Amino acid sequence: MTKLVPVLSAHWDEKDSFTLEAYKRHGGYKASEKALAMDPDAVIQLVKDSGLRGRGGAGFPTGMKWGFIPQGDNKDHYLVVNADESEPGTCKDTPLLMANPHVLIEGCIIACHAIRAKHAFIYIRGEVTHVVRRVNQAIADAYAAGILGNGVDVVLHIGAGAYICGEETALLDSLEGFRGQPRLRPPFPAIAGLYARPTVVNNVESIASVPAIVLNGAEWYQSMGTEKSKGTTLYSLSGHVTNPGQFEAPLGITLREILELSGGVRKGHKLKFWTPGGSSTPLFTDQHLDIPLDYEGVAAAGSMLGTKALQIFDETTCVVRAVLRWTEFYKHESCGKCTPCREGTWWLVQILRDLEAGKGTEADLAKLLDLCDNIMGRSFCALGDGATSPITSSIKYFRDEYIAHLTNGGCPFDPVASTLFVGAGA
Repeated sequence: MTKLVPVLSAHWDEKDSFTLEAYKRHGGYKASEKALAMDPDAVIQLVKDSGLRGRGGAGFPTGMKWGFIPQGDNKDHYLVVNADESEPGTCKDTPLLMANPHVLIEGCIIACHAIRAKHAFIYIRGEVTHVVRRVNQAIADAYAAGILGNGVDVVLHIGAGAYICGEETALLDSLEGFRGQPRLRPPFPAIAGLYARPTVVNNVESIASVPAIVLNGAEWYQSMGTEKSKGTTLYSLSGHVTNPGQFEAPLGITLREILELSGGVRKGHKLKFWTPGGSSTPLFTDQHLDIPLDYEGVAAAGSMLGTKALQIFDETTCVVRAVLRWTEFYKHESCGKCTPCREGTWWLVQILRDLEAGKGTEADLAKLLDLCDNIMGRSFCALGDGATSPITSSIKYFRDEYIAHLTNGGCPFDPVASTLFVGAGA
Protein backbone atom coordinates (compact mmCIF):
# COMPACT_ATOMS: atom_id res chain seq x y z
CA MET A 1 0.00 0.00 0.00
CA THR A 2 1.21 3.53 -0.78
CA LYS A 3 2.53 5.25 2.33
CA LEU A 4 2.14 8.87 3.36
CA VAL A 5 5.22 10.93 2.52
CA PRO A 6 5.29 14.15 4.56
CA VAL A 7 7.20 16.88 2.76
CA LEU A 8 5.08 20.01 3.13
CA SER A 9 3.40 18.55 6.22
CA ALA A 10 6.55 17.13 7.81
CA HIS A 11 6.48 19.30 10.95
CA TRP A 12 2.84 20.29 11.23
CA ASP A 13 2.55 18.42 14.53
CA GLU A 14 5.00 20.77 16.28
CA LYS A 15 3.31 23.47 18.37
CA ASP A 16 5.53 26.23 17.01
CA SER A 17 5.72 24.98 13.40
CA PHE A 18 4.43 28.33 12.09
CA THR A 19 7.23 30.40 13.60
CA LEU A 20 10.42 31.58 11.93
CA GLU A 21 12.48 29.85 14.60
CA ALA A 22 10.86 26.48 13.95
CA TYR A 23 11.16 26.85 10.19
CA LYS A 24 14.86 27.68 10.40
CA ARG A 25 15.35 24.83 12.89
CA HIS A 26 14.46 22.42 10.09
CA GLY A 27 16.63 24.06 7.46
CA GLY A 28 14.25 26.83 6.46
CA TYR A 29 15.54 29.48 4.03
CA LYS A 30 18.54 27.39 3.03
CA ALA A 31 16.80 26.61 -0.27
CA SER A 32 16.41 30.31 -1.07
CA GLU A 33 20.10 30.89 -0.29
CA LYS A 34 20.97 28.10 -2.70
CA ALA A 35 18.59 29.35 -5.39
CA LEU A 36 19.78 32.95 -5.19
CA ALA A 37 23.30 31.73 -5.96
CA MET A 38 22.02 30.05 -9.13
CA ASP A 39 21.28 31.58 -12.51
CA PRO A 40 17.52 32.33 -12.75
CA ASP A 41 17.19 30.21 -15.88
CA ALA A 42 18.82 27.30 -14.03
CA VAL A 43 16.16 27.56 -11.32
CA ILE A 44 13.40 27.48 -13.94
CA GLN A 45 15.01 24.44 -15.57
CA LEU A 46 15.26 22.70 -12.19
CA VAL A 47 11.55 23.16 -11.58
CA LYS A 48 10.81 21.98 -15.12
CA ASP A 49 12.98 18.87 -14.63
CA SER A 50 11.25 18.06 -11.33
CA GLY A 51 7.91 17.62 -13.07
CA LEU A 52 6.08 19.85 -10.56
CA ARG A 53 2.60 20.63 -11.83
CA GLY A 54 0.32 23.38 -10.59
CA ARG A 55 -1.62 22.35 -7.51
CA GLY A 56 -4.48 24.80 -8.04
CA GLY A 57 -6.58 22.46 -10.16
CA ALA A 58 -5.44 22.54 -13.79
CA GLY A 59 -2.12 20.76 -13.23
CA PHE A 60 -0.16 22.91 -15.69
CA PRO A 61 3.65 22.39 -15.42
CA THR A 62 4.96 25.04 -13.03
CA GLY A 63 8.41 25.43 -14.59
CA MET A 64 6.88 25.83 -18.04
CA LYS A 65 4.61 28.62 -16.77
CA TRP A 66 7.64 30.40 -15.30
CA GLY A 67 9.46 30.02 -18.61
CA PHE A 68 6.72 31.91 -20.45
CA ILE A 69 7.79 35.18 -18.81
CA PRO A 70 9.69 37.24 -21.42
CA GLN A 71 13.24 38.15 -20.43
CA GLY A 72 15.16 41.31 -21.19
CA ASP A 73 11.95 43.27 -21.79
CA ASN A 74 12.82 46.04 -19.30
CA LYS A 75 9.43 45.65 -17.63
CA ASP A 76 8.50 44.93 -14.05
CA HIS A 77 7.58 41.28 -13.48
CA TYR A 78 5.21 40.09 -10.77
CA LEU A 79 4.49 36.90 -8.86
CA VAL A 80 0.93 36.42 -7.63
CA VAL A 81 0.09 33.60 -5.22
CA ASN A 82 -3.51 32.43 -5.34
CA ALA A 83 -4.63 31.72 -1.77
CA ASP A 84 -8.30 32.39 -2.53
CA GLU A 85 -9.34 28.87 -1.57
CA SER A 86 -13.08 28.79 -2.26
CA GLU A 87 -14.03 25.48 -3.85
CA PRO A 88 -16.57 23.64 -1.66
CA GLY A 89 -14.68 20.83 0.05
CA THR A 90 -11.21 22.24 -0.69
CA CYS A 91 -9.19 22.83 2.46
CA LYS A 92 -5.49 22.24 1.79
CA ASP A 93 -3.94 25.71 1.45
CA THR A 94 -5.52 27.04 4.64
CA PRO A 95 -3.98 24.41 6.96
CA LEU A 96 -0.69 24.73 5.08
CA LEU A 97 -0.60 28.47 5.73
CA MET A 98 -1.60 27.99 9.35
CA ALA A 99 1.03 25.34 10.01
CA ASN A 100 3.95 26.68 7.96
CA PRO A 101 3.56 30.09 6.28
CA HIS A 102 7.33 30.52 5.92
CA VAL A 103 7.59 27.75 3.33
CA LEU A 104 5.36 29.87 1.08
CA ILE A 105 7.45 32.98 1.71
CA GLU A 106 10.63 31.09 0.86
CA GLY A 107 8.97 29.74 -2.28
CA CYS A 108 8.07 33.32 -3.25
CA ILE A 109 11.69 34.39 -2.91
CA ILE A 110 12.86 31.55 -5.15
CA ALA A 111 10.11 32.07 -7.73
CA CYS A 112 10.74 35.83 -7.87
CA HIS A 113 14.43 35.19 -8.49
CA ALA A 114 13.61 32.74 -11.27
CA ILE A 115 11.21 35.05 -13.14
CA ARG A 116 13.19 38.24 -12.38
CA ALA A 117 10.46 39.76 -10.22
CA LYS A 118 10.90 42.06 -7.24
CA HIS A 119 7.34 41.95 -5.97
CA ALA A 120 5.14 39.04 -4.88
CA PHE A 121 1.48 39.38 -3.94
CA ILE A 122 -0.35 36.79 -1.86
CA TYR A 123 -4.10 37.05 -2.50
CA ILE A 124 -6.11 35.54 0.36
CA ARG A 125 -9.77 35.36 1.36
CA GLY A 126 -10.81 37.97 3.91
CA GLU A 127 -13.07 35.50 5.78
CA VAL A 128 -10.12 33.45 7.05
CA THR A 129 -9.00 36.12 9.51
CA HIS A 130 -6.90 33.71 11.57
CA VAL A 131 -4.90 32.74 8.48
CA VAL A 132 -4.50 36.38 7.45
CA ARG A 133 -3.03 37.21 10.86
CA ARG A 134 -0.67 34.27 10.77
CA VAL A 135 0.65 35.02 7.28
CA ASN A 136 0.97 38.73 8.10
CA GLN A 137 3.03 37.85 11.17
CA ALA A 138 5.26 35.53 9.15
CA ILE A 139 5.86 38.26 6.56
CA ALA A 140 6.67 40.77 9.32
CA ASP A 141 9.09 38.32 10.94
CA ALA A 142 10.79 37.69 7.59
CA TYR A 143 11.27 41.43 7.08
CA ALA A 144 12.59 41.87 10.64
CA ALA A 145 15.12 39.10 10.05
CA GLY A 146 16.29 40.69 6.79
CA ILE A 147 15.00 37.78 4.72
CA LEU A 148 12.56 39.99 2.82
CA GLY A 149 13.28 43.50 1.61
CA ASN A 150 16.61 42.66 0.03
CA GLY A 151 15.46 42.50 -3.56
CA VAL A 152 12.07 40.85 -2.99
CA ASP A 153 9.00 42.36 -1.34
CA VAL A 154 5.92 40.35 -0.39
CA VAL A 155 2.49 41.95 0.05
CA LEU A 156 -0.56 40.20 1.50
CA HIS A 157 -3.77 41.31 -0.23
CA ILE A 158 -7.08 40.49 1.44
CA GLY A 159 -9.96 39.73 -0.94
CA ALA A 160 -13.64 40.26 -0.20
CA GLY A 161 -14.59 36.60 -0.56
CA ALA A 162 -15.71 36.15 -4.15
CA TYR A 163 -15.34 32.58 -5.44
CA ILE A 164 -14.73 33.92 -8.94
CA CYS A 165 -11.48 35.52 -7.72
CA GLY A 166 -9.98 32.05 -7.57
CA GLU A 167 -9.85 32.35 -11.37
CA GLU A 168 -6.47 33.91 -12.11
CA THR A 169 -7.54 36.81 -14.31
CA ALA A 170 -10.47 37.74 -12.04
CA LEU A 171 -7.97 37.68 -9.19
CA LEU A 172 -5.74 40.10 -11.10
CA ASP A 173 -8.65 42.49 -11.70
CA SER A 174 -9.45 42.37 -7.98
CA LEU A 175 -5.82 43.07 -7.10
CA GLU A 176 -5.95 46.15 -9.32
CA GLY A 177 -9.01 47.42 -7.46
CA PHE A 178 -11.65 46.44 -9.98
CA ARG A 179 -14.62 44.10 -9.65
CA GLY A 180 -13.39 40.53 -9.87
CA GLN A 181 -14.38 39.25 -13.29
CA PRO A 182 -12.43 37.03 -15.71
CA ARG A 183 -10.59 38.64 -18.60
CA LEU A 184 -10.60 37.63 -22.21
CA ARG A 185 -7.44 35.79 -23.20
CA PRO A 186 -5.13 36.40 -25.00
CA PRO A 187 -3.21 38.28 -23.78
CA PHE A 188 -2.27 35.78 -21.10
CA PRO A 189 -0.93 36.89 -17.70
CA ALA A 190 2.62 35.88 -18.69
CA ILE A 191 2.53 38.70 -21.26
CA ALA A 192 0.08 41.19 -19.75
CA GLY A 193 -1.02 40.31 -16.24
CA LEU A 194 -1.01 42.50 -13.14
CA TYR A 195 -0.87 46.17 -14.19
CA ALA A 196 -0.40 44.90 -17.76
CA ARG A 197 3.01 43.53 -16.85
CA PRO A 198 4.32 39.94 -17.22
CA THR A 199 2.92 37.96 -14.30
CA VAL A 200 3.06 34.42 -12.96
CA VAL A 201 0.00 33.26 -11.00
CA ASN A 202 0.53 30.11 -8.94
CA ASN A 203 -1.37 28.29 -6.22
CA VAL A 204 -0.09 28.26 -2.62
CA GLU A 205 0.84 24.58 -2.70
CA SER A 206 2.69 24.98 -6.02
CA ILE A 207 4.98 27.72 -4.68
CA ALA A 208 5.36 26.02 -1.28
CA SER A 209 6.62 22.86 -3.02
CA VAL A 210 9.58 24.67 -4.62
CA PRO A 211 11.98 24.96 -1.62
CA ALA A 212 12.10 21.18 -1.13
CA ILE A 213 12.81 20.70 -4.84
CA VAL A 214 15.69 23.19 -4.74
CA LEU A 215 17.18 21.54 -1.66
CA ASN A 216 16.75 17.91 -2.70
CA GLY A 217 16.94 18.09 -6.48
CA ALA A 218 14.74 17.20 -9.43
CA GLU A 219 15.54 13.47 -9.34
CA TRP A 220 14.39 13.23 -5.74
CA TYR A 221 11.05 14.80 -6.62
CA GLN A 222 10.66 12.66 -9.74
CA SER A 223 11.16 9.51 -7.65
CA MET A 224 7.69 10.03 -6.19
CA GLY A 225 4.36 9.97 -7.98
CA THR A 226 3.55 8.53 -11.39
CA GLU A 227 5.05 8.83 -14.84
CA LYS A 228 3.41 12.15 -15.71
CA SER A 229 2.28 13.31 -12.26
CA LYS A 230 5.36 13.72 -10.10
CA GLY A 231 5.88 14.34 -6.42
CA THR A 232 3.66 14.39 -3.36
CA THR A 233 0.53 16.42 -2.82
CA LEU A 234 -2.05 17.23 -0.16
CA TYR A 235 -5.31 15.28 -0.37
CA SER A 236 -8.16 16.86 1.61
CA LEU A 237 -10.44 14.16 2.99
CA SER A 238 -13.78 15.27 4.40
CA GLY A 239 -17.35 14.12 4.89
CA HIS A 240 -18.56 10.74 6.14
CA VAL A 241 -15.18 9.34 7.18
CA THR A 242 -13.81 8.23 10.52
CA ASN A 243 -10.81 10.59 10.50
CA PRO A 244 -11.04 13.49 8.04
CA GLY A 245 -8.03 15.69 7.41
CA GLN A 246 -5.01 16.30 5.20
CA PHE A 247 -3.14 13.31 3.79
CA GLU A 248 0.13 14.06 2.00
CA ALA A 249 1.03 11.22 -0.32
CA PRO A 250 2.60 10.65 -3.74
CA LEU A 251 0.31 11.32 -6.67
CA GLY A 252 -1.25 8.08 -7.82
CA ILE A 253 -2.50 6.84 -4.46
CA THR A 254 -6.09 5.53 -4.57
CA LEU A 255 -9.09 6.54 -2.49
CA ARG A 256 -9.23 2.98 -1.15
CA GLU A 257 -5.73 3.44 0.27
CA ILE A 258 -6.50 6.85 1.73
CA LEU A 259 -9.67 5.52 3.35
CA GLU A 260 -7.66 2.70 4.91
CA LEU A 261 -5.25 5.28 6.33
CA SER A 262 -8.13 7.38 7.66
CA GLY A 263 -10.11 4.61 9.31
CA GLY A 264 -12.61 4.20 6.48
CA VAL A 265 -16.15 5.42 5.97
CA ARG A 266 -17.91 6.12 9.27
CA LYS A 267 -18.89 3.01 11.19
CA GLY A 268 -21.99 1.21 10.01
CA HIS A 269 -22.17 2.94 6.65
CA LYS A 270 -20.87 2.47 3.14
CA LEU A 271 -19.57 4.75 0.42
CA LYS A 272 -22.16 6.06 -2.04
CA PHE A 273 -20.40 8.80 -4.04
CA TRP A 274 -17.42 11.13 -3.76
CA THR A 275 -15.65 14.00 -5.47
CA PRO A 276 -12.03 13.57 -6.57
CA GLY A 277 -11.28 17.29 -6.83
CA GLY A 278 -13.98 19.36 -5.19
CA SER A 279 -17.58 20.03 -6.11
CA SER A 280 -16.73 21.30 -9.61
CA THR A 281 -15.45 17.89 -10.71
CA PRO A 282 -17.66 15.03 -11.96
CA LEU A 283 -18.74 12.63 -9.21
CA PHE A 284 -17.30 9.17 -8.69
CA THR A 285 -18.92 6.17 -6.98
CA ASP A 286 -17.68 3.11 -5.11
CA GLN A 287 -16.78 1.67 -8.53
CA HIS A 288 -13.87 4.12 -8.68
CA LEU A 289 -12.12 3.30 -5.42
CA ASP A 290 -9.01 2.04 -7.21
CA ILE A 291 -8.59 4.88 -9.72
CA PRO A 292 -5.05 6.33 -9.40
CA LEU A 293 -5.46 9.83 -7.99
CA ASP A 294 -3.19 11.56 -10.45
CA TYR A 295 -4.05 13.91 -13.31
CA GLU A 296 -4.09 11.24 -16.01
CA GLY A 297 -5.80 8.48 -14.03
CA VAL A 298 -8.71 10.62 -12.88
CA ALA A 299 -9.15 12.18 -16.33
CA ALA A 300 -9.22 8.77 -17.99
CA ALA A 301 -12.04 7.75 -15.65
CA GLY A 302 -14.11 10.78 -16.64
CA SER A 303 -13.40 13.38 -13.97
CA MET A 304 -10.65 15.81 -12.88
CA LEU A 305 -8.17 15.71 -10.01
CA GLY A 306 -8.72 19.42 -9.42
CA THR A 307 -7.76 20.52 -5.92
CA LYS A 308 -7.77 16.93 -4.61
CA ALA A 309 -10.74 17.65 -2.37
CA LEU A 310 -12.04 14.18 -1.58
CA GLN A 311 -15.57 14.67 -0.24
CA ILE A 312 -17.02 11.38 0.94
CA PHE A 313 -20.78 10.74 1.05
CA ASP A 314 -22.37 7.58 2.44
CA GLU A 315 -25.70 5.95 1.63
CA THR A 316 -27.67 8.33 3.88
CA THR A 317 -27.05 11.23 1.51
CA CYS A 318 -29.57 12.29 -1.12
CA VAL A 319 -27.49 12.89 -4.23
CA VAL A 320 -30.14 15.21 -5.71
CA ARG A 321 -30.07 17.39 -2.62
CA ALA A 322 -26.27 17.46 -2.60
CA VAL A 323 -26.11 18.49 -6.25
CA LEU A 324 -28.79 21.15 -5.67
CA ARG A 325 -26.75 22.67 -2.82
CA TRP A 326 -23.63 22.84 -4.97
CA THR A 327 -25.57 24.34 -7.89
CA GLU A 328 -27.05 27.00 -5.61
CA PHE A 329 -23.49 27.89 -4.65
CA TYR A 330 -22.39 28.29 -8.26
CA LYS A 331 -25.48 30.34 -9.12
CA HIS A 332 -24.76 32.66 -6.20
CA GLU A 333 -21.05 32.99 -7.05
CA SER A 334 -21.43 33.55 -10.80
CA CYS A 335 -19.97 37.00 -11.51
CA GLY A 336 -22.63 37.66 -14.16
CA LYS A 337 -20.23 38.67 -16.91
CA CYS A 338 -21.30 36.04 -19.44
CA THR A 339 -24.81 34.93 -20.35
CA PRO A 340 -24.36 31.12 -20.35
CA CYS A 341 -23.19 31.09 -16.74
CA ARG A 342 -25.33 33.96 -15.40
CA GLU A 343 -28.59 32.70 -16.88
CA GLY A 344 -27.75 29.03 -17.10
CA THR A 345 -26.91 28.47 -13.43
CA TRP A 346 -30.16 30.23 -12.43
CA TRP A 347 -32.22 27.86 -14.56
CA LEU A 348 -30.28 24.84 -13.31
CA VAL A 349 -31.26 25.74 -9.76
CA GLN A 350 -34.94 26.19 -10.64
CA ILE A 351 -35.17 22.77 -12.29
CA LEU A 352 -33.19 21.01 -9.56
CA ARG A 353 -35.39 22.52 -6.86
CA ASP A 354 -38.49 21.17 -8.59
CA LEU A 355 -36.92 17.75 -9.05
CA GLU A 356 -35.78 17.59 -5.42
CA ALA A 357 -39.32 18.46 -4.33
CA GLY A 358 -40.76 15.71 -6.52
CA LYS A 359 -42.29 18.09 -9.07
CA GLY A 360 -41.98 17.98 -12.84
CA THR A 361 -41.43 15.01 -15.13
CA GLU A 362 -38.65 12.82 -16.44
CA ALA A 363 -38.36 15.23 -19.39
CA ASP A 364 -36.85 17.72 -16.96
CA LEU A 365 -33.77 15.51 -16.75
CA ALA A 366 -33.29 15.87 -20.49
CA LYS A 367 -33.80 19.62 -20.12
CA LEU A 368 -31.15 19.71 -17.38
CA LEU A 369 -28.64 17.91 -19.59
CA ASP A 370 -29.46 20.19 -22.51
CA LEU A 371 -28.83 23.26 -20.34
CA CYS A 372 -25.53 21.80 -19.16
CA ASP A 373 -24.53 21.16 -22.76
CA ASN A 374 -25.22 24.81 -23.62
CA ILE A 375 -23.19 26.09 -20.64
CA MET A 376 -20.22 23.74 -20.96
CA GLY A 377 -17.36 25.36 -22.83
CA ARG A 378 -19.29 28.54 -23.53
CA SER A 379 -18.49 30.71 -20.52
CA PHE A 380 -15.62 33.16 -19.94
CA CYS A 381 -14.06 30.93 -17.29
CA ALA A 382 -14.39 27.46 -15.80
CA LEU A 383 -17.10 28.35 -13.28
CA GLY A 384 -19.84 27.50 -15.78
CA ASP A 385 -18.16 24.20 -16.64
CA GLY A 386 -17.75 23.36 -12.97
CA ALA A 387 -21.42 24.02 -12.26
CA THR A 388 -22.47 21.41 -14.82
CA SER A 389 -20.10 18.64 -13.69
CA PRO A 390 -21.96 17.36 -10.59
CA ILE A 391 -25.27 17.49 -12.46
CA THR A 392 -24.26 15.50 -15.53
CA SER A 393 -22.27 12.94 -13.53
CA SER A 394 -25.00 12.45 -10.92
CA ILE A 395 -27.60 11.81 -13.61
CA LYS A 396 -25.18 9.38 -15.23
CA TYR A 397 -24.72 7.32 -12.06
CA PHE A 398 -27.93 8.01 -10.09
CA ARG A 399 -30.67 8.56 -12.64
CA ASP A 400 -32.92 6.16 -10.73
CA GLU A 401 -32.67 8.37 -7.66
CA TYR A 402 -33.84 11.39 -9.63
CA ILE A 403 -36.78 9.33 -10.94
CA ALA A 404 -37.56 8.18 -7.39
CA HIS A 405 -38.07 11.81 -6.35
CA LEU A 406 -40.70 12.16 -9.08
CA THR A 407 -42.50 8.88 -8.41
CA ASN A 408 -42.51 9.48 -4.63
CA GLY A 409 -43.57 13.11 -4.89
CA GLY A 410 -40.50 14.19 -2.98
CA CYS A 411 -37.21 12.99 -1.53
CA PRO A 412 -37.32 9.23 -0.83
CA PHE A 413 -34.91 9.69 2.06
CA ASP A 414 -36.19 10.04 5.61
CA PRO A 415 -35.66 13.78 6.29
CA VAL A 416 -34.65 12.99 9.88
CA ALA A 417 -32.23 10.16 9.16
CA SER A 418 -30.84 11.66 5.96
CA THR A 419 -27.64 13.63 6.43
CA LEU A 420 -25.74 15.85 4.06
CA PHE A 421 -22.20 17.16 4.28
CA VAL A 422 -21.29 20.08 2.06
CA GLY A 423 -17.75 21.35 2.71
CA ALA A 424 -17.57 25.12 2.99
CA GLY A 425 -14.42 25.72 0.94
CA ALA A 426 -11.95 27.24 3.42
